[in-house]
Amino acid sequence: MTGYLHPINGDGDERALEMFFADVFQQYEHRLYMLALCLVKSELHVKDIIQEVFLKLWEHRHHLQEIHNIEAWLYRVTENKVIDFLRKAAADSRLKDTIWNNISQARNDTDEWMEAKEYNRIIQQAIDLLPPQRKRIYCLHKKEGLDHAQIAEELSISRHTVKNQLSAAIKSIRNFVARNSGFFFF
Repeated sequence: MTGYLHPINGDGDERALEMFFADVFQQYEHRLYMLALCLVKSELHVKDIIQEVFLKLWEHRHHLQEIHNIEAWLYRVTENKVIDFLRKAAADSRLKDTIWNNISQARNDTDEWMEAKEYNRIIQQAIDLLPPQRKRIYCLHKKEGLDHAQIAEELSISRHTVKNQLSAAIKSIRNFVARNSGFFFF
């Protein structure tokens, strides 16, 4: 797979496989979500679609060595799931009317999607530049949805430290985005 060491050794190391899957999910979930959202325009349905994409990846976990480019594979599966959804939606006339109206709007949103993709790349760069502890706190809060108390407990630090580190992380990310995109994103 492009950019990854294969997670399965001769012993079928399930823990390495789970860690690999979590890394892939963290890296691609938001991008795939944005792609599907541009096409479907329904957050509820997009969440289901993305869940199905990663479920399919998990179901193919013992055949990962056959996937040469994980990003391309994930985008293809997402596109296929969106197409499947749209076909099913065509049977429901109310949903069909809404979806097809949204698709015409989605064509106009292509530039916005490309900008969002670029912003996501810049934000990820900013996150990657954070000091390790600050990055971990930020990721636990934003990506795993933990609150200040949960993060403090997990990392054995005070809630005040969590609050200060999150504030510093957000400020750092804002500054990085402003310097590297020409826009104030947050």
